Amino acid sequence: MTSDDEPTVPIVCSACDTTTRVPLPEVAEAVDRHNENVHDGEAIAEIDPAIVESLADLVAEDMGLLDDDDGGYDR
Repeated sequence: MTSDDEPTVPIVCSACDTTTRVPLPEVAEAVDRHNENVHDGEAIAEIDPAIVESLADLVAEDMGLLDDDDGGYDR
């Protein structure tokens, strides 16, 4: 897979009022680097919250956490 074929993830920084797309394998490093260099390490830049929410929904659905068969959690 070439870098042109890699999926990208939107990174948003509310303090800088910016959004940029970063290749998936570089997301954690890019967010950490931005926050460290621009915001003195404070966690301000992040993956677009809409992407995080969508991913969480997909994972919960895949794990069956959204199934409401008996209303309880099986251990």
